[in-house]
Amino acid sequence: MKNKFYLIVATYFITTLLLALFGHYFIVKHTSLINKENNFLLLTTFFVITSPLAFLFLLKLNNKKNSNDLVLLKQINQELYKSNEKYDIVSKATSDTIWDWDIKTGGFIWNKGIQGIFGYKSHEVGNNLQWWFEKIHPEDSLKMSVKLYSFIEQKTEKWQDYYRFLCADGTYKYVFDRGFLVMDENRNVIRMIGAIQDITKQKEEELRLRLLETVITQTKDSVIIAEAGDIEKEIPKIVFVNPAFSKMTGYKSEEVIGKPSNVFVSKFSVRNKIKKLSESLKKKEEFTFESLNKRKNKDQYWVNVTMIPITDKENQVSHWISIQRDISIEKHREEEREQLISELTQNNKDLKQFSYITSHNLRAPLSNLTGLLNLVEDIPIENHELKEIINGFSKSTAQLNETINDLVNVIIIKDSPSILKEELVIKDVFENVFNQLSFLISLKKPIIKMDLNSTNVVNLNKSYMESILLNLMTNSLKYLEPKRQLKISISCKKINSETILTFKDNGIGIDLERNKDKIFGLYQRFHDYPDSKGLGLYLVKSQVESMGGTINIESEVGIGTTFTITFKNN
Repeated sequence: MKNKFYLIVATYFITTLLLALFGHYFIVKHTSLINKENNFLLLTTFFVITSPLAFLFLLKLNNKKNSNDLVLLKQINQELYKSNEKYDIVSKATSDTIWDWDIKTGGFIWNKGIQGIFGYKSHEVGNNLQWWFEKIHPEDSLKMSVKLYSFIEQKTEKWQDYYRFLCADGTYKYVFDRGFLVMDENRNVIRMIGAIQDITKQKEEELRLRLLETVITQTKDSVIIAEAGDIEKEIPKIVFVNPAFSKMTGYKSEEVIGKPSNVFVSKFSVRNKIKKLSESLKKKEEFTFESLNKRKNKDQYWVNVTMIPITDKENQVSHWISIQRDISIEKHREEEREQLISELTQNNKDLKQFSYITSHNLRAPLSNLTGLLNLVEDIPIENHELKEIINGFSKSTAQLNETINDLVNVIIIKDSPSILKEELVIKDVFENVFNQLSFLISLKKPIIKMDLNSTNVVNLNKSYMESILLNLMTNSLKYLEPKRQLKISISCKKINSETILTFKDNGIGIDLERNKDKIFGLYQRFHDYPDSKGLGLYLVKSQVESMGGTINIESEVGIGTTFTITFKNN
């Protein structure tokens, strides 16, 4: 307005000056009858009359121009108002963060999306370019700024980029930013307007899908995705297979995609599973079965198949994911194991039969030999050598008879699914054992320490318990250390739901490093004693386990041996 005022004054001054000069020239040159005073009066009159007319003319011109300018200004303001109104509507309608950058001044304007999406308060939002760049992740800032300024320099119409933007709480969100340039009539960039979209969830989902894709493509299991269809009427068509499928079956992906899965699935295997598979489809449940499939080269292989239904937004099954694991080796081993079990079962039956036949066939001759030897003992024999031979033969016969009896006991234990149990007082069982070994105890003179409570009652088989204790006691007396007096410690305690029987001696001991796996084996001997048969500990372990117990041993050569027997209290 001030510029227009000065322009009007200058125009008026020049116009009046020109009028004065023109009036002076016209009056002086063209009026000779009038004197100088009259000339001045005429000149003044002319100037007074013409100058207001000139001024009025100038005002009219200016008013006309102002009217035109006012109309144009109103149009511009109206268009700007409509543009701003549209901008406000778009800002409210979109969830994006809209920004407006005045490139000349560096000023920045943000819509309310910067507060709603990123959590900033209005006073925390900066109004310059630096604030924007400070919120971009350091790893993304340089890349993004180079692309942005290159875009502005090249005056490309549209720009877009991905980066991470800092939230008010210190976390970062992935954003997709799009912008366009506003240029003047000389194609000079004056503004840039953009919209920031929060794509954090999409990025996280993209990462999750990428991880899943990696798992699917790298797994050794075959993964097949098929359309759901009507599984009772048709076999689902394949839409995807992973590399492991091609490796497992020999089929390339293009050979099976779009085709039903019976290309490599045994019809007989699937036919038996269709009903259950259909039921799982209706219930939208996972289904697992084993199938005999065939490779492209016609080789058969076993697979463990897991069928997983995939539902859409309407909770309708749209696809099936089939995960197949090759179990051919396991199946082969299972068949071998079943065959081995069958053979072992048959061998066990044969051995039992053989044992029964052997023991039965040997008992009669042994009884005859024992009877004959008893008769020979009543006959006086003067030949000393013959008498020693008969005594040795009698002793061997007795040992053979004991061995057969032990074998028969073992067979009975192994062949009996259950045994008769009764309530026993442990102290009474030990007294019976001591009575049977009274002669051997008096001969070896051991120090026996017992910690047995008279109320210790257990529910076990009496004959088995006497046999167990008799074997352990006999071993202690037999394998004592000659250089020191034999000490035997026996205790029985109830701890919680268990009865623990401990039998300890300071005999010659056993080398467990060499013999740990053989301790309770059949016919295992650890000392060079002529009357040792190697059946005692095997019989003890068999009897303990038949009553539901466990037995453990601790032994050291030259120190002694400890047996710990544990029974569950019924």
